[in-house]
Amino acid sequence: MNSSIPYLKLIKQPTQSLKMPDSFQFLGPFKQVVTLTGLPLKGSISEENLRLIPDAGILVKDEFIAEVGNYETLIPKAGKLQASHQPIANDLVLLPGFIDCHTHICFAGSRASDYALRNAGKSYLDIAKAGGGIWHTVTETRKASREVLEYSLNMRVENHLHNGVTTVEVKSGYGLNLESELKILRTIQSVNQKVAADLVSTCLAAHILPRDFKGGASDYLNYLIENLLPILKQEKLSDRIDIFIEQTAFDAVEAGRFLNRAKQIGFQITVHADQFSRGGSKVAVAVGAKSADHLEASAAKEIELLAASNTVAVVLPGASLGLGMPFAPARKLLDAGCCLAIASDWNPGSAPMGDLLTQAALLGAFEKLNTAEVFSGLTFRAAHALGLEDRGRIQAGMKADFIGFACADNREILYRQGKLKPEVVWKNGVKM
Repeated sequence: MNSSIPYLKLIKQPTQSLKMPDSFQFLGPFKQVVTLTGLPLKGSISEENLRLIPDAGILVKDEFIAEVGNYETLIPKAGKLQASHQPIANDLVLLPGFIDCHTHICFAGSRASDYALRNAGKSYLDIAKAGGGIWHTVTETRKASREVLEYSLNMRVENHLHNGVTTVEVKSGYGLNLESELKILRTIQSVNQKVAADLVSTCLAAHILPRDFKGGASDYLNYLIENLLPILKQEKLSDRIDIFIEQTAFDAVEAGRFLNRAKQIGFQITVHADQFSRGGSKVAVAVGAKSADHLEASAAKEIELLAASNTVAVVLPGASLGLGMPFAPARKLLDAGCCLAIASDWNPGSAPMGDLLTQAALLGAFEKLNTAEVFSGLTFRAAHALGLEDRGRIQAGMKADFIGFACADNREILYRQGKLKPEVVWKNGVKM
């Protein structure tokens, strides 16, 4: 191990060695609990339907919610259960833990030069064609050791957890050969065993055609099917496959064949769709993808297709902020009846900020999403995009993943546009 990296100081001990809560805990009183129960999975949401429990308490059994209700009413029940009490002295508004369903946070190197070039007038595609962009990060990530990747991934996950993100999807895609893609996915698996947040790995080996691959796009995708996907199954490194459908990556026909084959093998599908040009969302719907992510270029036809499907529309305001381009049409997607999730796209190139709450608050302001719609997009709808139905709402049976904000009114959270961060985070019933 390289002694210059303070690795062991920052990586937590394995989750199973953390002090687990007593069998029953009683938390409260909270000024408000925003339960997000009773809200639809698809379409727009009226803010009047946002269910709040004032002066609330929560009973937690092990890692799950046992009951939510009025604090005073729950006191006798907590006593009978001999629940340990975690008193809340100050005003605290409680939400489910945020779920970031689209990130690229396992990488090495920086793309600050790309950012400067974009601000000087160069386009994302121009920079990529000139040797920057994704390929630059691939080069740096291939050179990085497992130790360096684990250290940096841990730091980013800890940052997310501190800011209220209790479940994080993490993609590969900066390896683009068998050895390096496996290195990234094994890194994600290793870090997931050491941090409190839950990591969900996605294989994005079909990010772009590697410059050093001898063959065309179809050859490369066949190579992944024959050589990489069997190892993913064997080592249980990921059950999710992603592909970037774009001019600088893979076309719709190639992507459709690849995704259908991956689905036949037993993988869940997600797609980078309609970021700069259209066509990706059509493929996502056709193959039954769990989600279509980006959608900045989506127009009426694409929105109609997504709304009529079970594919979650994942919008990524961080990419719009990083690239200086319009947001995805979130308002139109909701009004058409889509299930809309909001994710950060945290990556070194197009979305370097990584602050999910700030991005969601700004998206809400520009796209006119109300509080209920933004909170839903960060919680149970984002969980659905990952196939996780055990989190994202505060109700009995759900995971005890909570974030508490030091305020008396939930509307303060988005009003502060990301400057009001969680005061307290609970993961699986454990106070962080």
